[in-house]
Amino acid sequence: MIAEAIKVSQELVNIVPFLGGSASQVDYKEAVELAEYLVEFDPKNPLLDILLAKIDRYENTAPEFAQFNAMLAATPPGLSMLRLLMDQHGLNQSDFANEIGQRSLVSRILKGDRNLTIEHMRALAKRFNIPVSMFVDEK
Repeated sequence: MIAEAIKVSQELVNIVPFLGGSASQVDYKEAVELAEYLVEFDPKNPLLDILLAKIDRYENTAPEFAQFNAMLAATPPGLSMLRLLMDQHGLNQSDFANEIGQRSLVSRILKGDRNLTIEHMRALAKRFNIPVSMFVDEK
């Protein structure tokens, strides 16, 4: 069984070089494409967990992602969540009048000039049926 598992894993690395440690952009993009396919069509495939772990590790350490990762780390989680909700639901600044207030306040929050208050977070959590903790940095 051990010899067969090693042989199969070597064959898999030949097919998906990213699994073997290749850091080429082409191999990375192919691995992401494979992971996306598996998520959509075969989410229980054990290869998906392996791919996602390798992709995550690569994206957290590769020099080409350093600037993005630094920007992401510097963005408050509430702001990131607000932007994500806007993107996922196709919303604009005017769509948050009930949860945050006027469009100008939403704009200032998105620019980083103001922060979401706990009241804003509670209202957004209620609207989108998510925990308030999604807006809070747990560090």
